[in-house]
Amino acid sequence: MSPTEGSRAKDMAADTARDMTPDTARHASRDTAGGILRARGLSVRIDQRALLVCGALAMAALAVSVVLIGTGDYRIAPVDVLRTLTGHGDPGQEFVVRQLRLPRVVVGLLVGAALGMAGAAFQTVTRNPLGSPDVVGFGQGSAAGALIVIVLLKGSPYEVSAGAVAGGLLTGLAVYLLAWKRGVHGYRLVLVGIGASAVLAAVNSYLLVRADFVDAARAVVWITGSLDGRDWDQVWPLLTACALLMPVLLGQGRALRITEMGDDAASALGVRVERTRLITVLAAVLLTACATAAAGPIAFIALTAPQLAHRLTRSPGVGLLPSALMGAALVVGADWAAQRAFGSGQVPVGVATGVLGGGYLLWLLISERTAGRI
Repeated sequence: MSPTEGSRAKDMAADTARDMTPDTARHASRDTAGGILRARGLSVRIDQRALLVCGALAMAALAVSVVLIGTGDYRIAPVDVLRTLTGHGDPGQEFVVRQLRLPRVVVGLLVGAALGMAGAAFQTVTRNPLGSPDVVGFGQGSAAGALIVIVLLKGSPYEVSAGAVAGGLLTGLAVYLLAWKRGVHGYRLVLVGIGASAVLAAVNSYLLVRADFVDAARAVVWITGSLDGRDWDQVWPLLTACALLMPVLLGQGRALRITEMGDDAASALGVRVERTRLITVLAAVLLTACATAAAGPIAFIALTAPQLAHRLTRSPGVGLLPSALMGAALVVGADWAAQRAFGSGQVPVGVATGVLGGGYLLWLLISERTAGRI
C-alpha cells in the first residue's frame, strides 16, 4: 500500500470509528454541526446538502409528472390532474389520467431511476465518468437480445422484453469475464465494454438490414427508446425489479464509497473488494436490462444523471439515490419536451435524451478544456 493510500485508510478508519461510537442516550439526538444522526447505540452521518438535493429532485420529478399527465390532445390542468389522482376528478378525466397517461409516466420515472442508479454504480466501480451502461455495451446487449426476438423469432412484446433482459445479462457476463485478470479493474471494464458495444452495434445493424419492412419499423421504434403505449403491464415487472435491486445497490453504497480510495486501502478497511464489485455490477446490469426491456435503450440517462447529481450535491463520490432521482426527473422532463417541442408532432423520448446527452458531452469537453485537464 502506498503512503498516500495508507494515510487515507487511517483517516477513513478514524472517521468510521468516530461515526459509529455507541450513544447511550435513550432518545435520538442529532449533531447538527457534524450532520450526525444518533439513536440507540448507532450513529449515521447525514449529508445535509445531498438530502436537500434529493428532496428538490423528487419534488421536481413529481411536478413535471403532473404537468406531463395533463399534456396531450386532451389537455388537463395540473389542478384537475391532482384532483383526479386523489379520486375526486371527473369520470372522463379519470379514464384518461389513470388508464392512458399515468402508466406512461410511472414507467418513465422507474426507467429513469433505474438507469440513473445503475449509471452511478458503474461510474463508481470503474472510477470513470464515462463508465455508464450505454457506453460499455450493456444497452447494446439488451437491444441485440430484443432485435433477435423481433427479427428472427417474430416474438410478442413480452418475448421482446425477455430477450432484452437476457441480452443485457449475457453481455454483462461476457464483459465481466473478459475484463477479469486477477480481479476486475475499472479501466479494463470500460475498454472491454467499449469493444463489446462496437461489436453489438454492428450485429444490431445487420439484424435491421436483414429484417422485412414491418419488423424493421417495429425494431427501429423500439431501439430509439419510447414510452408510447406503455400500460400497467409494463409497470409491475419494472417496479418489482426496482424494489428488489435498488436496495441491493444502496446496501453496497458504503463499501463502494470506501473502494474509491483504492483497492488496497479498501481491503485494509475490511471491504471485500471483488465481492462488492461483482454484486454491484450484477445488480446494475439487471437494472439496466429491466429498464431497457420496459422502454427500449434510452440513451445518455445513465451517463449524465450521476454527474449532474454529483455537481449538485458536491459530495466526495457519486451518490446512488441522488442519481436515481435525477434520472427520473430527466426522463419525464425529456418526455414532456419530446411531446411539446415539435408542435403537433411527437418524437420518442430517446431522441430528446440523445440531444440532452450530446449537449452534456459538449459542455463537459469545454469545461475540462477550460480547466486545463485536456
